[in-house]
Amino acid sequence: MERAGTRAGHQYNLLGHIGSNASGVIVEPYLITLTEASDVFPTFQHGGIETIYMLEGEIGYRHGENIHHLSPGDTLFFDADAPHGPEVFTKLPAKFLSVISYPQNT
Repeated sequence: MERAGTRAGHQYNLLGHIGSNASGVIVEPYLITLTEASDVFPTFQHGGIETIYMLEGEIGYRHGENIHHLSPGDTLFFDADAPHGPEVFTKLPAKFLSVISYPQNT
């Protein structure tokens, strides 16, 4: 599926979902695949925190003013309120896990 608000070619596979619960935290893990057909899009912004774990390929991933080179085995953990997203495609296809956590609305 393509997640609402993303650019064409970013394939998101929702791996699970923990919705409303006693902890007050919603968790959404995704497997994201970027290919030659994908657009760069370094300006995602949403509430919560996000963790990325690279599985395959190499990308430059922007968070705020910084670009982080990510290759298999690298992890990036950040505040998702800042503009973020893949900005440089170094080696495609690229696959990474993205786990987004945010407070549920009360």
